[in-house]
Amino acid sequence: MTDANTNAQPHTATEAGTDVSPTTTGKASRTGLSLAAAVLTATVALYIALVAFGNITDFGTNQQFVRHVLAMDTTFKDPDLMWRAVTSHTVQDAAYVAIIVWETLAALVLIAATALWTAALRRGGDDLARAQRASTVGLLMILLLFGAGFMAVGGEWFAMWQSETWNGLEAAARNITVAGIALVVVHLPGRSARHGGGE
Repeated sequence: MTDANTNAQPHTATEAGTDVSPTTTGKASRTGLSLAAAVLTATVALYIALVAFGNITDFGTNQQFVRHVLAMDTTFKDPDLMWRAVTSHTVQDAAYVAIIVWETLAALVLIAATALWTAALRRGGDDLARAQRASTVGLLMILLLFGAGFMAVGGEWFAMWQSETWNGLEAAARNITVAGIALVVVHLPGRSARHGGGE
């Protein structure tokens, strides 16, 4: 008696009876990862673009924040730490302008990365690698700004953690978390240009 399934091709059947090949399932998984990476990249791009825009159009608000943090005038004023304070308004404002420039550059990189993800979702191939690289650069810029800049330099060197009034550590932690999650998703295994074709 001949087994009717002897020559059957490997496949996965859904409960509804529709055949779904492993190739199709893997392709859908890669598409889902790329879509998640695109959405997270776009979200961070929108956020940092609005932050930069707000700092440019409402320059004075966060200018005062940077001035107070660098001057350390709302900390415990420990004599062993106060030598670190920067009281020159020129230097303080230069630091603030540098922050805005960095935010603007990060926003532009992430906007470009979002466009690359959009193209990659349509075509795949080399566009995936370019989108991943651009997202990585932009997200690392965010992590450097809020991790090294706000948490390490601002929080520890200028003792921002001691201030009840001018303390941006909680906001910095949120930004690091979102950018970090996005970076992890962008680098999750399973998405590769080697698969070729559109995803």
